[in-house]
Amino acid sequence: MILTDTGPLVALVNRNDPNYQRCLDATKQLPAGPFVTTWPCFTEAMYLVFQAGGYPAQAELWRWRTAGRLSLHEFTANEVDRMAALMDKYKDRPMDLADASLVVAAERLAMRRVFTLDSDFHIYLLSDGSALECIP
Repeated sequence: MILTDTGPLVALVNRNDPNYQRCLDATKQLPAGPFVTTWPCFTEAMYLVFQAGGYPAQAELWRWRTAGRLSLHEFTANEVDRMAALMDKYKDRPMDLADASLVVAAERLAMRRVFTLDSDFHIYLLSDGSALECIP
């Protein structure tokens, strides 16, 4: 399993995305198993893939989930509160909800790698003070 941000989801569904090949190449070096993302990232990806490919692109992303290729992390109330705290901490960036949700999911799932195209993940720190490793 690999924690996955919006960008790679969009790129892998949309072959015309400028990051498609980069993300496809990265998947060959990732651990076996599904991508794990969050509802904020999934929502953002659905919006962006619709812009690129309409409903067929959205349907492809849904198929990933129903086929077990993509898993959606469910949050507890405490984790939602942690997202708000992170957004406040990084308000100078600013941190968006999708990014905050991935940091919280990483903490909960004890994951230290994130599949992302977003350079802000080089700045965000987990609750233990460690940084995430960004792939690619």
